[in-house]
Amino acid sequence: MFFSRVNPLWMLAEAVTGSPEAGDVAAQGGVLGMIFSFAPILLIGVVFYFMLIRPQRKKDKKVKDMLSNLKVGDRVTTIGGIHGTVTSLKDDNLTIAVGADKVKLVFARWGIRSVDDVSISNDSETLI
Repeated sequence: MFFSRVNPLWMLAEAVTGSPEAGDVAAQGGVLGMIFSFAPILLIGVVFYFMLIRPQRKKDKKVKDMLSNLKVGDRVTTIGGIHGTVTSLKDDNLTIAVGADKVKLVFARWGIRSVDDVSISNDSETLI
């Protein structure tokens, strides 16, 4: 039999129900056994949520806020590594001016990696 007197689940079933008969022990053991079988799976799910899913959602929210708060004059870096200054915004596209000649490039809004706070020096001027 699965449950014996030395099995901790037997002792737990006995503590919960008093001194049950043989039929009741089998029914209680089945339920308790099932609960203890699913406990590791639930624990793994909770760990995945707090270690993987929740931090990724926070990061996605931060990026979404950064992209929605872009404004003309912001200094940005694209996902391709191009540094420029935002010159116009239109829906999901934006135009940035790059380099000393102010070459204008059009990017999708999702193509922006970050908004830069530090000044970056070019050959002819320092941009803020």
